[in-house]
Amino acid sequence: MTRPEPKPWISEIHAYVPGKSKSASGKPLVKLSANENPLGSSPAALAALAEAHVAADYPDPDARMLREAIAAVHGLDPALIVCGTGSGELLHCAVQALCGPGDEVVCSRYSFSLYPLLAQKVGATPVFAAPEGHGASVDQLLAAVTARTRVVLLDNPNNPVGTFLPPAEVARLHAGLPADVLLVIDEAYGEYVDPAHQSAGFALAAAHENVLVSRTFSKAYGLASERVGWVTGSAHLIDLVNRMRGAFNVSVSGQKAAAAALGDQEFVARSRNHNATERARLADAIAMLGNHGISASPSEANFLLVHFEGTVTASQALEALAEAGYAVRHLPGQGLPNSLRITIGTAESTTAVIATLRRLCGEAA
Repeated sequence: MTRPEPKPWISEIHAYVPGKSKSASGKPLVKLSANENPLGSSPAALAALAEAHVAADYPDPDARMLREAIAAVHGLDPALIVCGTGSGELLHCAVQALCGPGDEVVCSRYSFSLYPLLAQKVGATPVFAAPEGHGASVDQLLAAVTARTRVVLLDNPNNPVGTFLPPAEVARLHAGLPADVLLVIDEAYGEYVDPAHQSAGFALAAAHENVLVSRTFSKAYGLASERVGWVTGSAHLIDLVNRMRGAFNVSVSGQKAAAAALGDQEFVARSRNHNATERARLADAIAMLGNHGISASPSEANFLLVHFEGTVTASQALEALAEAGYAVRHLPGQGLPNSLRITIGTAESTTAVIATLRRLCGEAA
């Protein structure tokens, strides 16, 4: 060899591609491509970010104050919480701790695009279970499990589809898994679902040693730039994640902002209510375009996956929305060339997206 060469499985990895914020010509667009909170951030979080701190000092390596704040809001044991650089770091830690060459990581066919990368980074094989419609199917996930399966990743609500498996179905999935297979319930969009369902994953994780639940502050809490996430599970799993995570992995500002945001649950409720209102308005408008072959998957997240199966194509809609000033997510790389994922934005954005789609179909805006 004349230069350092990677392990063979590394060459199969394609870097994660974020949502675009500019047109092909470089024009800035309103970003409805990354599922960010259109209401911004909690005033309490912004105030915490404005507070001075000693930049030369390392942050608390254990994020103790933040873990205690998370525990207080969700009724959890702070000792069974790990914080990370977004939930993505912690998902990687879980897969890395359990998987290697010859192992398999199972997820639904249309899941978070990070999932196959988590497997590939450690030389494991991603296995895609057949969907039901476009969403996850418990029966198909279980059918995809083999003796080589080490981890099952379930994003619930799902990204990029938006579908949601109710607690009874998640419990059925867990019950069908071998005890030595880890079920990761990725609840990045958990704050957007009915509050009555928001603690079911935590209860499942508390009752079993092979369930890990992840959350993030990037979505409903509006702190995507601070990169803060967390997981909870049994003491055994928390020990594994703690062994794998980076030292000093959550910044001082991230810890302070996230803790302050937890204290402003009114902002979270307002974000959830705004999302439900605008999502329903966009979904209703898309349903009215059904005669043009346009439809949307049911969603409990802060976006809709819109399908173009008539004379108007996803590429045409992508271009028209960019011309109107909006970036949305086209997903051919995830096997969805005829679909666009559209983040729920402000009321003004919803109105503009609806008008653009209607004009594209030849109807009055």
